[in-house]
Amino acid sequence: MRAARALISISALQHNLQHIRLLAPNTKIMAMLKANGYGHGLLRVGHALREAEALGVACVEEALELRDGGVSNEIVVLEGFFASREIPLMAKRGFTTVVHHEKQLRELEETPTDTPIKVWLKIDTGMHRLGFPPEQAMNAFERLSKLAWVQQPVGQLSHLACADEIDNPMTGEQNRLFQQLTRELPGDKSLANSPGVLAWPETHYDWVRPGLMLYGSSPLPGHHGAEHGLQPVMTLESQVFSTRRLKKGERVGYGSAWVAERDTTIGVVAIGYGDGYPRHAPSGTPVWVDGRIAPLVGRVSMDMITVDLGPEAELPIGARAVLWGAELPIEQVADHAGTIAYELMCGVTSRVPFMSV
Repeated sequence: MRAARALISISALQHNLQHIRLLAPNTKIMAMLKANGYGHGLLRVGHALREAEALGVACVEEALELRDGGVSNEIVVLEGFFASREIPLMAKRGFTTVVHHEKQLRELEETPTDTPIKVWLKIDTGMHRLGFPPEQAMNAFERLSKLAWVQQPVGQLSHLACADEIDNPMTGEQNRLFQQLTRELPGDKSLANSPGVLAWPETHYDWVRPGLMLYGSSPLPGHHGAEHGLQPVMTLESQVFSTRRLKKGERVGYGSAWVAERDTTIGVVAIGYGDGYPRHAPSGTPVWVDGRIAPLVGRVSMDMITVDLGPEAELPIGARAVLWGAELPIEQVADHAGTIAYELMCGVTSRVPFMSV
């Protein structure tokens, strides 16, 4: 069996949920499970986060997988329904829908359900992606409030565009607009995402919607999750399955892209872009090997990478290598690879075995 595997720490996930309660003590938590639980396994995460007041997913398919898998939490479908035929199903299965544009609102008005459906009204406060424009928000709220098959009162939410940029005034502007639009409206309110939870307490309102930070990573550039009291949930690991002595001037990998500047030892680790390790990771990207950091050298292959172990290395075959996790912050790897932790988490492929620990 290949050595690459992803270890998912349930205790770390639950620790992060409880830590968010300390950061936002007067709110309910809608835990984000989109994209297969940020790559950690939708059902695994759903069952582990049973103490969250609600779980957030992108689409009805994700909600059905959770409910069919025995998850009983409230499930909020953040993109809402794509067709009116989904409305009765969502009501029957107890899903909460977000309504963010006129077509959805009309279809909901035209589709009575036997079971009342819970609704969040999404308002665009500046992200300009989804949501009713401010000048249409009150009319949309009033129309939803008149529907007998919609649970009352209707909640209101919006999404922060720049909360990870601490000095950007955009978040304050969005918060002021959201407050202005919803101050007199009944119903729960929600604005804060992960960076909002950490850096903008004035955006916490009734519900916070953490995503990345649940999985132990910092949403703030230049920071690691541990700095916020978070624990990494995913450890992607493998083994060194070959070593080779190189002389100064010898080259490694496709394109002979890396040249040894001294006599050294190269370790070959059983993981590559076929497993989800980023192909574009450059030489120098850190890899934790047997208790120390060894830099990636040469191009990432489909099934393996090479690391520089140094001239004095006497490493046994089978030595543990960690690509990211408790020993090596995922943010550090993402920075070297020119990407973000979200993409690394979500990119681990199906040929990597996942194990709850």
